[in-house]
Amino acid sequence: MQDLDPILQARDLSVYYDTKKVVTDVNLDVARNRITSIIGPSGSGKSTLLRCFNRMNDLIPSARVEGQVLFDGLDLYGHNVDPTEIRYLIGMVFQRPNPFPKSIYDNVAFGPRINGFKGDIDELVERSLRRAALWDEVKDRLKTSGLSLSGGQQQRLCIARALAVEPSVILMDEPCSALDPIATLAIEELMHELSEDYSIIIVTHNMQQAARVSHYTAFLMVEEARVGFMVEFGESRKIFTNPEDERTEAYITGRFG
Repeated sequence: MQDLDPILQARDLSVYYDTKKVVTDVNLDVARNRITSIIGPSGSGKSTLLRCFNRMNDLIPSARVEGQVLFDGLDLYGHNVDPTEIRYLIGMVFQRPNPFPKSIYDNVAFGPRINGFKGDIDELVERSLRRAALWDEVKDRLKTSGLSLSGGQQQRLCIARALAVEPSVILMDEPCSALDPIATLAIEELMHELSEDYSIIIVTHNMQQAARVSHYTAFLMVEEARVGFMVEFGESRKIFTNPEDERTEAYITGRFG
């Protein structure tokens, strides 16, 4: 798309688990400092596509990726690229909050420490928790376990943990599916704030959420002959009000999927 200023680009991207194809020839540009949502029915390859962007699929022995993922022009699947370094640049927040069994402070400090951070770790922890809109709630109990927090607070802690290693992109895989409506609203508001400084990709089954929070939306689907292919991509308001493809309209209006 014109004027999109992509930070990430998928080019003819396909993914296999052993011989089973689960993502098919996806071409997608992810806008810088915007929120891009990926929607589609179960089994359409949404989470698998998301994991391509920081090479998390490398951790699945049967997974094989074809095509390219470009990060500011760098091929993330190039021979000399270290996947661990990629995961610092492109952080991930998972479906269920997964704080480490450590203190709130140590959850946030963990990544920078193992990455050899030499600066003021106290300042970094505070800044990350502030960015995740959690500081005021936890500043007096930083030494208590991250597991003692509510579900919504735990998810914001996981976001703070991702922010602490100063990524450029944040991937979110169904980040609100395990949360109540109030916690969900807090995470959605946080995403809007973070998009001023970060590029965010969110996988969600909740189309109302995609319409609320994202600037751009990609719709993936499955047909008998093809799996995990992209039907349509564009500005979210157009996708949800005037889609070009009748299959997109059928999905967002609940006629299938």
